[in-house]
Amino acid sequence: MKGQQEEYGEMVEIDVLPRPPQHYYQYDQPNSPHHNPYQHPDSDTSSSYRRRSPQELMSPSRPHRVPSDDYGSPGWPSPVASRPNSQLYLGEYGYDSRPSTPPQLRSPRPGAPFMHTNSSSFDSRPNFDSRPQTPMNQSHLSLAGLLPNGPAPMLDKDWVKPGTIARLHDRDDADIWKGWRRNFFKFTPFLTFFNMALYLLYLGLRIFCVISAQATYGTTYAAAWIFIAVEIAVAIPSMMHNFWTMWALKKRRRAKLRLTGYDVPTVDVFITCCGEDDDVILDTVRAACDIDYPRDRFRVLLLDDAKSKSLEEAVNNLSVSMYHNLYYLARTKIPGQPHHFKAGNLNYGLEQTHLLPGGAGQYMAALDADMIPEKDWLRAVLPHLMADPKMALACPPQLFYNTPPSDPLAQSLDFFVHVIEPIKDALGVAWCTGSGYVVRREALDEIGNFPLGSLAEDVATSTMMLGKGWKTAYIHEPLQFGTVPDDYASHLKQRTRWAIGTVDTAFKLNFCLWGDKVRQMTFAQRFSGFLYASLSLYTLLLTISLFAIPIILVMGKPLVAYANDDQLRWLIWACFAATMANRLCEFALFIPAGYHTGQRGSRYQLWMSPYIALCIVRAFILPKWLGGQAQAFKPTGSLDSKLNERDAVRRKNMLRRLWAILVNCMASFHLAFVYLTLVAVVITSYRCFFTQTGARNIITCLLTHAFWPPLTFLFIVSSLWTPISYAIDPPDVPEREQLLDRDSKTHVAHPTRKSKKIAFAGQAAWFEFEYTFATAYTILIFVVSFIF
Repeated sequence: MKGQQEEYGEMVEIDVLPRPPQHYYQYDQPNSPHHNPYQHPDSDTSSSYRRRSPQELMSPSRPHRVPSDDYGSPGWPSPVASRPNSQLYLGEYGYDSRPSTPPQLRSPRPGAPFMHTNSSSFDSRPNFDSRPQTPMNQSHLSLAGLLPNGPAPMLDKDWVKPGTIARLHDRDDADIWKGWRRNFFKFTPFLTFFNMALYLLYLGLRIFCVISAQATYGTTYAAAWIFIAVEIAVAIPSMMHNFWTMWALKKRRRAKLRLTGYDVPTVDVFITCCGEDDDVILDTVRAACDIDYPRDRFRVLLLDDAKSKSLEEAVNNLSVSMYHNLYYLARTKIPGQPHHFKAGNLNYGLEQTHLLPGGAGQYMAALDADMIPEKDWLRAVLPHLMADPKMALACPPQLFYNTPPSDPLAQSLDFFVHVIEPIKDALGVAWCTGSGYVVRREALDEIGNFPLGSLAEDVATSTMMLGKGWKTAYIHEPLQFGTVPDDYASHLKQRTRWAIGTVDTAFKLNFCLWGDKVRQMTFAQRFSGFLYASLSLYTLLLTISLFAIPIILVMGKPLVAYANDDQLRWLIWACFAATMANRLCEFALFIPAGYHTGQRGSRYQLWMSPYIALCIVRAFILPKWLGGQAQAFKPTGSLDSKLNERDAVRRKNMLRRLWAILVNCMASFHLAFVYLTLVAVVITSYRCFFTQTGARNIITCLLTHAFWPPLTFLFIVSSLWTPISYAIDPPDVPEREQLLDRDSKTHVAHPTRKSKKIAFAGQAAWFEFEYTFATAYTILIFVVSFIF
C-alpha cells in the first residue's frame, strides 16, 4: 500500500504536447510510401500525388471514403481484399462489413521493449512522441460530408452506400424511452424550478416563525435552528442536482448514427484487466473480437496488469485458432517504481501499438475487463467522432447484466447514465464513462496521454480534453454490459475510489474554475466540474449533521418553533405544498431511469456518505502519521473466504455476514445511528403522551417534536439501515453463466434480454410503501390542520 500512496501523490502539473499544424493530404500514387493498397474498390485510384483542400476531399462527385488522416498507416497488413477465398459478411443491417480474419499477427515478445516514464507531473507526459512522423497523423479533417442530407427511416440496403455514415434516428435514445414519458419529461425544468421556489419559501417561513417565537417568548430555540440546518444539509445535494437539471431546458440533439461499409477507420481496442477471473475476461475478449467491424480494420489488445500465465495461454490460443487480430500484452513493473494503475496500463498500450505491424490505429477504444460490447459498438460510436473534427472522445453508458433484484446498493448507475449524463451531454460536459469509449489519438497526445497519478483517469482525461477546447460526446445507446461488484466490500472500494479520484482531479485542476489547464472550458463545463467534486466533499457536512436529529430528540426540544396557531397552520400548509411539489418533480425527473431507480439513488446518497467522508478525510486532511492514506475504502481485518453473499447455496451464515459488514466494513456507524434515532423518537413520544393533556395538545407535541411531515427521520433511518438489511437478507443472483446467451461454436456470449433489466422485488416494494406512507401522512396532517 505504501507504493500506491507514493504514486498517488505524484500529480503536480499538467503539460501539453505541441499541437501540429493542420494539413490535409490525399495520397494516390501507388509508389508512395503512404499509398493505401487496401482502399475500397469503389474509391478513386488516381495515379497522381498532390495536396487537396478539405472542400475538394468532401466533394460529392467523389465516392465516399474514410481518409487516413489520424494515426497509423492508412491500412494494416494483409487485408481481406488481398486474400483469395475471402468471405464477405453481411452485418446486422445488411451492409458489407467484411470482418474476415487477416493472416496471423504475432503478438510482441514477452520481453518487448517498454519505455518507462518516471514523471512527477499529473499527466506525466511520456518522453517520446507517440505520433508517427507522417503527414497522415492529423485528424482535423471533417467528415460531415459523409452524413446523409436527411434522416433515413431505416438502414436500407439499397439506400446505404459503402463508407457512409447512416442516420437512423434524430435521437440516439429513441429506443430506450419514448411516448408519454418523453413528453412529460419536457416539463422537468419547469417543475424543478417550481419545486425549488416552494422549498425556499417554506424554509424562509420556518426561519421567520423561529425568529417570531423567540421574540414572543423571550427564549432561544436552538433545537429548531439545528433542525432547519439539518433539513438544508440533507436537501442541498438534491437542490444542486435540481439546479443542474433545470438546464435540461436546453434540448439534447444527438442523433443515432451508424458507420457503414468497408472503408472504415482503423481502431486499437484496449481491454484492461488486473486479476479478474479468466472466464470474465475471455468473454469480453471474444465479444470484442466478434463485433460487426472489418477484422482487418481493428485489433484487440488485452493489457494484463496481473501477468496471468493461464490468461496469456488462453488468449494466445484464441489468437492462433480464431482471432488473428488479437494480442496479449503485459507490461513490466519494476519494484519501487510507480506503475500508475489503469492509466499507466493504458499508456503502455498506446506505446506498444507503434511496435505492432502497421503501426498504431487511427482511433483508440477501451473496454473494462468485464464489459461485453454489443456487436454494433464501434459502428455506433465512431460516427460521432468522424463527423466532428473537434470531437475528442465519445462514450456510451456503462450498463450491467448481473444487478440484483431491487438493486439494494444502487449499483446500477441508471440515474447517472440515463438522466445526468444526457443533460451534461446537452451542455457539452459529457464525462468519459471509463469503458466503451472511443478516443481520437491526437486529442490524447495534446493532453500527454492518460493522466497519471489519479484513481479516476477517465474523469481526468475528459476534463483535460475539455480544458484544451476539445469536445466530448455521450452516446445514449445500450452498447456494452458488464458486471457490478458481487459483494459489499468491493462495492465500497469501487465507489470510494471514484469519489477520491474525482475530488483529487478537481484539486489539481482548481475545481475547473481557473488556470491554463481549463482555460478553454465553457461556463457549463466549469460548473459541472465544480459541482460534482463539491458533492463528494459535501459528504463531510452531511455525515456530521445526521446525528443532530437524534440528539435533539433525546433532549426533548421541539424541532419546529412558532409564535401562534396561525403560524403553525401556515407552516403545515407550506410543508404540504413543498412535499407534493417535490414528489411530482421526482416523478418527472426519474422517468428516463425509472422511478424506483431515482429513489434508490436518493437513499444511496445518505448511507454512502459516511464511507466517502471517511476516505476523503484520510486522503486529503489527515497526515500519514495520524492514519492518512490516499486510497479507497479498505475493510479492516480479514475474511477467511468470500461471503458469497448473493449465492443462495454457498453464502455464509447471517452472523458471519453481520460481523463482516458491521465490523470489517464499519457499518456499525449506521447501526448506531438507527438505534439512537429510534430510541430518541420513543422517548420524545413518551413525553408527549404523559406530559400533555387533551388530543389537540398531544398531536401538536408529537407533530413539532418528532413527526413533522414528511417524516424526515423515517427516510434517513431507512436509508442508513441499508447495509444492515443487506447483511440480514442479501439478494439472490444467479450464476453468471445463467445470465448469458452463449454461442455453442464460437463461445461468444452476450447478456440475455432479461438480465439487462433490474427485477422488481420486495425491497423496492417496501421502500415504495414507506414513501407512500410519508406522503399520505403529509396529506393527513394538511387535512387535520383545517379541523383543529
